[in-house]
Amino acid sequence: MGAALAEAEACRASGDVPVGAVVLDRDGTVIGTGRNERELRQDPTAHAEVLALRAAARSTGDWHLTDATLVVTLEPCPMCAGAVLAARVPRVVYGAWDEKAGGAGSVYDITRDRRLPHRAEVFAGVREPECRAQLDAFFAERRGAATEA
Repeated sequence: MGAALAEAEACRASGDVPVGAVVLDRDGTVIGTGRNERELRQDPTAHAEVLALRAAARSTGDWHLTDATLVVTLEPCPMCAGAVLAARVPRVVYGAWDEKAGGAGSVYDITRDRRLPHRAEVFAGVREPECRAQLDAFFAERRGAATEA
């Protein structure tokens, strides 16, 4: 989670919501990293998880990430939860719950939906205070800038 938090911190430069993700192989080696880059790329799909999964697939030469673990600072949204299942990732670890748009246990539980052909084991709340604090600081800063304008 430390590496994912560092990825999220790097979002400051682009003004993106600070969400970071890493993909680990079965030995715990980082094989892909990503951070939110929607603002930077002007791409609505440039979520941290999607970028980390793409990097892991490039790194391994295989989009089947069947022995991987995705670690992300914020609960994956429905799009990212779908990407996790499409990549066959068996484990997701995340920090902060997303009570507005979560797709891995809060609003939706796509990653564990028995109606789908693939599922992922989910570990939520890992280093949640740090992950939440990073997001809260970002949004407080944005609200302060909006108030000053």
